[in-house]
Amino acid sequence: MAPPADPFEITDDPAPADPVPARRAVAPTAHLEGLNTEQRQAVTHAGGPLLVLAGAGTGKTRVLTTRIAHLLLTGQTRTSQILAVTFTNKAAREMLDRVASLIGGAADGMWLGTFHAIGVRVLRRHAELIGLKSNFTILDTDDQTRLIKQLLQAEGIDDKKWPARILSGIIQRWKDRALPPEKVTGDDAGEFASGKAADIYRQYQERLAEVNAVDFGDLVMHCVTLWQKHPDILAIYHRRFRHILVDEYQDTNVAQYLWLRLLAQGTPNVCCVGDDDQSIYGWRGAEVGNILRFEKDFPDATIVRLERNYRSTPHILAAASHLISHNEGRLGKTLWTDAKEGERISLRGVWDGDEEARTIGEEIEALQRDKHKLSQIAILVRAGFQTREFEERFITMGLPYRVIGGPRFYERQEIRDALAYCRVTIQHDDDLAFERIYNTPRRGLGESALRTLRLIQRTQKISLFEATRRALETDELKARPRKSLGDLIRNFERWRAMLDGMSHVEVVETILEESGYTDMLRIDRSPEAEGRLENLKELVNALQEFDSLPAFMEHVALLTDMASRDDTDMVSVMTLHAAKGLEFDTVFLPGWEEGLFPNQRALDEKGAAGLEEERRLAYVGLTRARKRAYVSFAANRRVFNQWQAAIPSRFLRELPPAQLAESSDAGLYATYSAGHHGGLRDHASGFEYESLGVSGRRGRYRDETADDRRAIDGDRVDLSIGQRVFHQKFGYGRIVAVDGNKLDIEFEKAGSKKVLDSFIEAA
Repeated sequence: MAPPADPFEITDDPAPADPVPARRAVAPTAHLEGLNTEQRQAVTHAGGPLLVLAGAGTGKTRVLTTRIAHLLLTGQTRTSQILAVTFTNKAAREMLDRVASLIGGAADGMWLGTFHAIGVRVLRRHAELIGLKSNFTILDTDDQTRLIKQLLQAEGIDDKKWPARILSGIIQRWKDRALPPEKVTGDDAGEFASGKAADIYRQYQERLAEVNAVDFGDLVMHCVTLWQKHPDILAIYHRRFRHILVDEYQDTNVAQYLWLRLLAQGTPNVCCVGDDDQSIYGWRGAEVGNILRFEKDFPDATIVRLERNYRSTPHILAAASHLISHNEGRLGKTLWTDAKEGERISLRGVWDGDEEARTIGEEIEALQRDKHKLSQIAILVRAGFQTREFEERFITMGLPYRVIGGPRFYERQEIRDALAYCRVTIQHDDDLAFERIYNTPRRGLGESALRTLRLIQRTQKISLFEATRRALETDELKARPRKSLGDLIRNFERWRAMLDGMSHVEVVETILEESGYTDMLRIDRSPEAEGRLENLKELVNALQEFDSLPAFMEHVALLTDMASRDDTDMVSVMTLHAAKGLEFDTVFLPGWEEGLFPNQRALDEKGAAGLEEERRLAYVGLTRARKRAYVSFAANRRVFNQWQAAIPSRFLRELPPAQLAESSDAGLYATYSAGHHGGLRDHASGFEYESLGVSGRRGRYRDETADDRRAIDGDRVDLSIGQRVFHQKFGYGRIVAVDGNKLDIEFEKAGSKKVLDSFIEAA
C-alpha cells in the first residue's frame, strides 16, 4: 500500500491537490455576520496588496482569520495555496482553530506558522543547496554560546573581556538584518575583540555547516540566501502560494521583510495586518519602517484602517490617541468607541516610590472590596526593577500577585547571586550560597576544583568554605585556582569584618564592586544587562530600610516563602513590553518620570526615534485598560543609595486634561490641571516650575510660550545650611547642603534625604 501523500510536499504543480476534509454545512455569508464596515471591507477585499492598520482592541485577529475563511468559502483559493505567518506558535494554533471553526472543518494543507517554523519547512526541503543535510539540528542559545566560546579560545581571545554570549547577540543581530559573514562590513563589526567579530562569525557559520546545524537566525536568513541565489527554487513557491497573509507586520525585522518581499514577487495578493503605533520591539531588531513603507513597496495597495475599538472606554481611547498623535513616524488613525463614557484616567503625583506602591495597593484593596477580580488588574512598569516595591507591599498586605514575563524580583538571577554573596558574608558555612557564586563572576574555577573541595568537605565533615581554607594550605589545588580561591576567601573575611564598622548598605555596595559582579554586567552588551544592573541598584535601595544585613536577609527569606504560595485570583505585575497583546479591566501605570519613562537610555542611544518608540510604549500601556487606567509619578526616587528629585514625564503634558482626574499628595505639586498651564515642568519643552510648599504658600513658576512670559512670586522662605526645617513626609531635620532648589537634609528619624526646597518649611 502506498504511503499517504505529504500535504506539504513542494512540487512543480502550481496547484497541488488539497486533502478534502469532512465539513459541516456553512451558510455562505455566516462568517461575515457581526463585522463592522471596515472589518468587512478588509475581509472581502477582492485582490491585490492590502494593509490592515488595526488599532489596539479593534479585532485584528478576527479580521485575519475571517479573511482566510472567506477566501476558502468563496472558492477564491485552496488551503494549500495560502501562506499565513504569525509571530508565536500559540497565535498560529489559535488562528488555525478559528479558521477551522469558520469553514466547518480542518484547514489541512495550509502553511500557517511563525517565520521560523515555515523557514524550517523550506530549508529541510532544500538543505543541500545551502550546504546542509535535511536532518540538520537547530541549536539553542546555550549551544550557540558554547560554540562561540570555543572559537574565541582558539583565537586566543579573552572570554572574560569579550564574553561569548555578547558576540552571540551581535551575530544574531546581523542575521536579523540578513547579513551573512561576507556582507558584514567593518562598521557592522564594531570594536568587539579588537575587530575580530566578523571573522569569528565566519568561523561560526563554517562550524555550523560542519556539524550540520543552524541557529534560529539562520532559519530566516538562509531562506533569503536560498531564494536570492536560486530563483528556480523561489519560483516553486511563487507557483504554490496565491495568497500571503502576515500578522503583526510592525514587528518584522529586516530579514523577515526581505523574506516576505521575495515571496511577494509571485503574487499581488499580500495582506499585512499590523499597527505602527504598537511597534515597541526596536531593541530586538523590529523595524517600524517596514509597515510605514508598505504603500511604496506596493504602489497599488489598499489601506483599511480599523479604528473602532471594542476594548476601552472613550476617555482612555481619547487620551491614548492624543498622546500618540505627537509621533511623526506613523500612518495615522484615531481610535473611537460607542461604549459608555466610563471613568476618567486617574493621574496622581506621590512623594516617592514607596508611597506610590502603598497608594496603588490601597486602591486595589478598594477595588477588591467592590468585587473586582484581582485577575483583571495589572501593574505595568517601564523597568523590571520597579516591581520590587510593589511585590514587597503586596506581600505585606497579603495581596496575591504574579509576575508575568519574568521571575519575581528576589528570584532573578542577579538578585539571587547578590544575596548569595551576602549569605556567605554573614554565615561562612552556607554551602549552597558559596557554591552558587564561587565562580561567578568567572575566576577560572572549574568542576575539578569544586570536586576537590567537596571531597575535603565530606571526608572532614566541614563546610565548603572551611574546606577551601584548608585546601589553600596544601597542594591539592593547582596554582591558578588556589590563587583565585585564596583571594575569594580573604575577601569574604574582610567583608564580614567591615560589617562591624561600616553601614551594611556600603558593605553590600563594596561586595558587588570588589567581587567583579557589577563590572561583569557593565561590560555585558546584551539588551538585558542594563536592566540587571538596575535590579542590583534596587536591591541596594531595599537594604536601606533595615538596620542590619542579617535583618534584611531574614526579611527576604520570609518574603520568598510567602511569595511561593499560589492563588488563582492574582494581580498581574509585568513590564510594558510584556503586556502587548493583553488586556485588563484596570491598569496601573506607575513611574511616569523623565529618565525612567521615557527611558533615558533609549533617548541617548536612538534620539528622536527612541522617543517615538517610548511614546508608542506609553500608548500600548494605556490601551491595555478596558475600564480604568491609573497613571502615577513620584517626586523622588532613590537610585543606588541616592535620593534623586524626579521630573514628571513629558508624556503627561501630552495627555488631554479633559480625560484626566488629577490629584497629588498634599504639598507635592499644584494640581495637574495647573500643570498644563504652569504647575509642572515639561523637561523637554523649556517649561519651568516650582511646586507648592507644604504650608500651602505658593512658590513661583514661569510659563514661557511664544506669546507670554510671566512670573508669579510668593513669600518664599530663604534657606541656609544648618537651618532646622520640617518636611511633611520625613519630619524634622537640618539642611547640610544646598544645590539650587535641591537640598540635602539630615532628618532626625528618616536619615539623609535629597528633596526639593518647595517641599519643606522652616521649623
